[in-house]
Amino acid sequence: MPKDSPTPTLPQKERGQSFLPPDETTSHSTKLSKDDNKVAGYAGENREMPALAQQLGNREAAGSYTLDCSVEVLSSAVSAAGFALFDTDLKGVKGKQNLLNALAAAAKFPPGFGANWDALADALCDLSWHRANGYVLLLRNASDTLGLSANDREIAQDIFADTAVYWRQHNKAFWVFFS
Repeated sequence: MPKDSPTPTLPQKERGQSFLPPDETTSHSTKLSKDDNKVAGYAGENREMPALAQQLGNREAAGSYTLDCSVEVLSSAVSAAGFALFDTDLKGVKGKQNLLNALAAAAKFPPGFGANWDALADALCDLSWHRANGYVLLLRNASDTLGLSANDREIAQDIFADTAVYWRQHNKAFWVFFS
């Protein structure tokens, strides 16, 4: 790309809509019964699971979103839900290899990780080294382009979307949050 060409950016709709955590002081949806938000083993028997942790368990809604709560609130909800959190700081990350390396480090990919798109897709759809109820990939300081060319950015987003579908089919949620 010529130096003076504008860098393509990621439109908000491609990033996904905002993820608005429920207000934990309000009542739950009328679709939930009083006992639906109780989880055996959550900090003791029959204690209420935070509403955001419940929301993370919604496999049908899982996908890519802009994070609209603090990282601390998300982290607490991830822990309460029994999910694995892969926290990746993308500040200053530019290029495919650097993105792949950052994701591999955050998710602690096995030593044989091939550092290419196919290997990323394979690793995100395996995660056997992270036994969890679901998975959250947090991309902190992510630019609109993810530091990638337009083609590479589209491939990365397709991998994230396909990973969410894969895990949904395996009865787990996979979330990607941009913050």
